[in-house]
Amino acid sequence: MLSFKLQSWNAVAPGLESESQWRVWLQQPFPLSSELHKVSLTQISPILRRRFTELGRCAAGAALPLLEGIDAIPGVFASRHGDTPLTLSLLEGIADDQPMSPTGFSLAVHNAVAGLLSIARKDVSAATSIAASENLMPLALLEAVTQLQEREQVLCLIYDVPLPELYRPYAESESYPFALAMLLSRSEGSDMVLEQISPRRGLPGESELLRLMRFLCDLDASADFGSGSGVGWSLRRTVDAGEN
Repeated sequence: MLSFKLQSWNAVAPGLESESQWRVWLQQPFPLSSELHKVSLTQISPILRRRFTELGRCAAGAALPLLEGIDAIPGVFASRHGDTPLTLSLLEGIADDQPMSPTGFSLAVHNAVAGLLSIARKDVSAATSIAASENLMPLALLEAVTQLQEREQVLCLIYDVPLPELYRPYAESESYPFALAMLLSRSEGSDMVLEQISPRRGLPGESELLRLMRFLCDLDASADFGSGSGVGWSLRRTVDAGEN
């Protein structure tokens, strides 16, 4: 069992940019666009902003509002698939005997988002980029909470974009781009517990993202994650023994 404090969080998806919008949508879901049409990144210079692909814009759009007034903070950057659309375009170029774009390659690596945000914020703090096919959300939190033992604050940023049609028969992904940023703290925020449990099956079609967002929006008492590997995780708030 690991205890930590959730100081603040922010999530973006097409048409969903506030807690109230997420809460309404989670209670009455409707199809979201497969593209993120507009994310304001005015904090980033135009010349650097052009390097942000849709994945990067989504991640930055969630993280930057939480980091106002914070000059330096270590971060955990988690994505199940990374920038698969960009990677596929590079592979198609190779298949057509086209020269590899150095810029395209540098933006397709798994830690590209961490690097771009580091440059944009002039923040040289440690950054960890991870991927997981199952339990991405709790494992990202696990990494962030572990780092929190030696740091006052840690940013946990989870993001993905829809897989290209070519890959969809072989792997699952959300049908819309999303990013969830959480600011973890040792001293400020809501008390949380992340603990290992026996795997539990979610509702049909219920993704890790939906479970976590329902919890963050106070629609569920906990966010439980399970997998076929026999390992499960539960995220819940700590209830003061004196409260009823």
